[in-house]
Amino acid sequence: MVETAAHMVDHVLPRVPFRQWVLSVPKRVRWHLREKPEAAGGLLRVFLRAVETTARQCSPGAPPGARFGAVAFIHRFGGYLNSHVHYHVLVTDGVFGADGDGGAIFHPACDLDAADFQSVQTKIRKRGLRWLQRHGHLDSAAVHTLDAAGISSGHAGGWSVDASVTIADWDRHGLERLVRYCARPPLSQERLGRLNDETLVYSLRKPTLDGRTELILTPLELLDRLAHLVTPPRIHKHRYSGGLAPNAKLRKAIIETAGPAGATLQ
Repeated sequence: MVETAAHMVDHVLPRVPFRQWVLSVPKRVRWHLREKPEAAGGLLRVFLRAVETTARQCSPGAPPGARFGAVAFIHRFGGYLNSHVHYHVLVTDGVFGADGDGGAIFHPACDLDAADFQSVQTKIRKRGLRWLQRHGHLDSAAVHTLDAAGISSGHAGGWSVDASVTIADWDRHGLERLVRYCARPPLSQERLGRLNDETLVYSLRKPTLDGRTELILTPLELLDRLAHLVTPPRIHKHRYSGGLAPNAKLRKAIIETAGPAGATLQ
């Protein structure tokens, strides 16, 4: 977690504003994301396209082909050591265009608000369901049920997009803390204690719905929970997209300003 955050701030993430986009999906969809890595990756691409389009539209002066920079983290866990697949994505709060000399020009996004977040939420619900059906993960009946639930309910049927957390371009310490949060493991050792040789206690950050503030587990029960949260083999824990993708034409120009707070810019 610490090494990943330091590497990104020092060598990858440019000195521009960043915004954290968080996507949660219905429980019926989470099972497919947990059991099928290709479904998790496919839904992430649909989400990133919706976010990039919104960022480009809200960035004055941005050319049609301008790209954002994004780092996506797929979390497979919730706050109760439970299985909960969802996405945390660090996105430049604006887009990059070419300057004609091999460099990159940043066009900051302006006036992103709750209406834009709601628009992305609606897009990912509709497009995500279509993608899952087209690739055989959901049948038409399931898609109809999930889509109807999203239209009729006040909570979008389990689809949720939040992008209220932003980091200013000068706040490199804040950016590193946010990357640590996104790259965190499912278990915090500081909150794990032992009652006796056969009993462990794990303190929760928030009470459960029934009011519990800690989990009482045997060592084997703890291992069983953690086994379900391990990232599958040969799957990246974080992924670079847009202008930060490994093969992006502007990547070298975009990351030139990366560095910790107080670093000298060339």
